[in-house]
This record gives sequence, structure tokens and C-alpha cells, in this order.
Amino acid sequence: MGDSMITTTAWVPRGFAAPFPSRYNFDEAEFERIAELAKLQLDDANEDLEEAQGREAADSTDGSASDGAAIEEDEKEKKKDNAPVKSNETEDIDINDPDLKEYDLEHYDDEEEDVHGQRMDMFGNIKSLAYYESNKEDPYITIPDEQDQEDEDREELQILATDNMLLAAKVEDELAHLEVYVYEDEADNLYVHHDIMLPAIPLCMEWLDYPVSKPGVEKDATANFVAIGTMDPDIEVWDLDTVDCMYPNAILGQGGNLQEGDKKKKRKKSKKANEEYHVDAVLSLAANRKHRNLLASASADKTVKLWDLNTAKCAKSYSYHTDKVCSLAWHAVESTVLLSGSYDRTIVAADMRAPDAKTPRWGVESDVENIKWDPHDPNFFYVSTENGIIHYFDIRNIPSSPSASKAVWTLQAHDESLSSFDINPHIPGFIATGSTDKTVKLWNIQPSGPAMVVARNLDIGRIFSTNFAPDAEVAFRLAVAGSKGTMHVWDTSTNAAVRQAFAHKMATKPTDNVEERLIGVADDESSEDDNDEDEDDEEESGDSMDED
Repeated sequence: MGDSMITTTAWVPRGFAAPFPSRYNFDEAEFERIAELAKLQLDDANEDLEEAQGREAADSTDGSASDGAAIEEDEKEKKKDNAPVKSNETEDIDINDPDLKEYDLEHYDDEEEDVHGQRMDMFGNIKSLAYYESNKEDPYITIPDEQDQEDEDREELQILATDNMLLAAKVEDELAHLEVYVYEDEADNLYVHHDIMLPAIPLCMEWLDYPVSKPGVEKDATANFVAIGTMDPDIEVWDLDTVDCMYPNAILGQGGNLQEGDKKKKRKKSKKANEEYHVDAVLSLAANRKHRNLLASASADKTVKLWDLNTAKCAKSYSYHTDKVCSLAWHAVESTVLLSGSYDRTIVAADMRAPDAKTPRWGVESDVENIKWDPHDPNFFYVSTENGIIHYFDIRNIPSSPSASKAVWTLQAHDESLSSFDINPHIPGFIATGSTDKTVKLWNIQPSGPAMVVARNLDIGRIFSTNFAPDAEVAFRLAVAGSKGTMHVWDTSTNAAVRQAFAHKMATKPTDNVEERLIGVADDESSEDDNDEDEDDEEESGDSMDED
């Protein structure tokens, strides 16, 4: 693993981001909120501090009486020896002395007549100082007024209606943070708007349109939030419309449970799975777009949990798998049906309203990597595996056992792990796959089966994330990120093979004289990957595509 990598990404649809994001306001109310969220951690720290102080006090009292008296006597002797000798004699000063005459002490307090501005006559020794009624009149003050500074900051933070936010969970020099990009399609511009520090290595994220613990906002209002799962068992929920946040709006898990009085327990991480919170890394998150207050999470503790964002509490816990649960997807029509994939090599479709009901289960040849419903036909879903294979299943064809599963078709898309894939929500049959073999491939799913359109090495290392833009205006834009820690947006419509395969979906008539567009961050300072990875890239440079 290199010094920098992007583990997961997510788009924010147009129209949800605030036109002018606000600066974080750390007032008394916010301090009280943070103190409540972190109460268990603070109580533990105070207890440890009191114990340490008690031990120190006990050690210092033993045998300190005699030693203290001796030290005090020594200090008194030192003070006497170092005390200056006082003299009552005064010495006359001759102002005509040649050495003093050069300082012109007789006229030392005389005022100068050529001082500009208004005099400050309140204090005797600074009568010659001048002040100005306005900072604009003072030639020595070049800092803009507060209002001008606020206007400038407001303009810098502005997000237009034609802009897309793009989120990237990044690890750089052992520090984890969320980078919030703004993508300006017409200007071919991608830049970091702001970032958020994270407590551990991020593994998954899910954009939310639901306000979570945001004062002054109605629960049914639309919002711009993100939930992030990390190597820690807690899920953090952040407001994307607030810049320079110090603490999440909510914590889903043990870190957000407030216990008071006799019920308060020492915060020790339990590894035993339970009904209230995860006890291991969070590997996947899925927001329910119809029941907007519901968020599902999957963990290495082998459980799936359903969270109520109104209360920030776990509403229900499910145990459908015998190994780590790594991917989740809600059904677009049957909004209570959740698809889950696991390292136990099975996929389960369960109705969250009936946790005890028998669930249909499909099996694959290796560990599941990702699962997704087909957005163009709700009866089908895709599964990608560690062996680089994609399976396409019909949910109506339920096998008698996982080993008896029969896919509509299977595709050996890559030779290594198929770490990410996405289905274009606006162009039927258009999917993208990314692999640890460092290639991105675009596919055309036809009635006869999938056909590869183009394969590219985008020089971003091992591919960890591939996501199509959610809006129709930018339907062909594909965000790609990986082990080199760089984010790129590939306009796939500028590729000749894509234009030929999906000509009927193009807004403009395809032509051959189009230069391919790959938008990255200008002057990206992210570190390069390991030397062996660079050598591999050179061998594959025939398939690489330079950044525009």
C-alpha cells in the first residue's frame, strides 16, 4: 500500500448542496452538544486523571515532611545570599555631561508639530501618536474589513446549481480524511472544496438527503449529509454544508450511547455481537431512498443493522450470514427488501419487516465484493467477486440451496479481484468495472450478453472505486479513484468506442474528431505509489491515457 490512497467515493446529485455553505460555529450550544456526544470518553479520561493524581499525592506525602523543611531552609539561605545590597545614597546627575548631552534630555518631552491625523492627548508619553477614524484612511492597515472578508469567503465557498459534489475517503501519511470535491463540468474543473478529518481508515460511505441532528431544520426537509464507516465500529454522520466541522452531527454506535448514573459503564470495546451497535469494522452502508430516516449497515462482526436517523439508535439487528458482511443494496421498488453479500460467498434478499422469515439465498464461487440491483429492471441484481467475475441473477429464480444457484449470465471481467463496479442509472446496458489489476473496463450489456467496449489504465494504481454521475446532464461522467490517492473524472462520451456503442443515447451526433476528456485535480500533490507499481504501469503504458 502506498503513502496515499482513496478507498471509496460517492457523488452528490445536483441541487442538494447549499449554494453558500456555512462556516462551523463553535458556540456554547455546540460545545454542550459535543460534550454530550463524547460524555463517555470524557468521563473515562477524568477518572484516569483522578486516579493518577491520587497516586501522585500519596507518593508525595510519604516522608515529605522532613525533606520539605530542609528544602525550605535551603531556599531561604539562597535568597539571603542573592539579595541585592540596598543603598540609601543618591547620586546627582549632571545634564551638561558630554555623554548625556547628545541625547538632548532637556527637550525629550517636547511635541513635534508635523504629525498627521488627530493627537491622542490622554496619555502623557504617547502624545505624538496619531489615529484615524477609519481603517481605510490608515495607510499602514492593509487587512480588509470584516465584511469584505466575509463576502470574499462566501464567494470562494459558493456552489452553483450546475456543480456536482464528489466525495472521496482518503488515507494519506497514516491520516484519514474525507475530501469534498466540486466538479464543474462545463469548465473541466475539479477541485477540493473542503475536507473533514476522520478517526480511522474509511471503508465505505453513503450520501444522505436527510437532516441528522441539525438544529432548526425540520425532519422532513432535504439536506446534504454523509455517513462514513471506518475500521472503527462506530458510524459517523457529517453535514456537508458546514465547513471546518470539528465533530460529527451524530455517531451511530457505542460512541453515541449516553449512559448516566448507575447505568454508566467503563468504555471497553466488546467483541461480542449484540443488538445495539457494531463491534467490528463497518464495511458497507445503504440509505433507504423511500424511508429516508433508515440507514442499513454491514459489518465484519457478521451482522446487518438498521438505524433510525431520527434517534441515531439501532432499530433492529439481523444475522443472516456466517462471515463478514461486505455489501448492501435496497430494492428500488420493494423498499423494505435489502440485499446483502458476504465473505461466506452467499447473497441474501430479506424483508426487513420479517426478520424471522425464511430468506432466499444465492451462492457464488468466491468471496463477494459488491452487489447492486439493476436500476432498469428491478427483478435482477449484479454480484462481483474476488475472482474478478460478475454474476447476473434473476430474483424470481430462487435456488433450493446456494450451491444450486444459476445466474442468467456470468462474466470473467478481470483476472484479479473486481473491487468496484457501477451501473449507469440513465443509460441501460452501460456498466463500468474496476479491478486491482489497475484497469477500468466499460461494458455494453446486450440481450445476448455483455460485450466489452473499451479497457483503460488511467494511471491511478489499483482501482478501488468507479461511480457514474447521478444526473442526466453528466450521465457519461465516471469518477475513478485508487491506490495512488488521486481522483479523476472520465467523460466516457468522448471515447470513440463508447460513442459508437451508445450513439442512440448521445445528446449530440457522434463524430470521430473528439479528444478524450479525463479531468483531475490541478497540481495534485499526492504521493506516488511504490516503485514496483510504477514499473508495472510502465509495462502497461500502451493502454494508459494521459490527463488532459
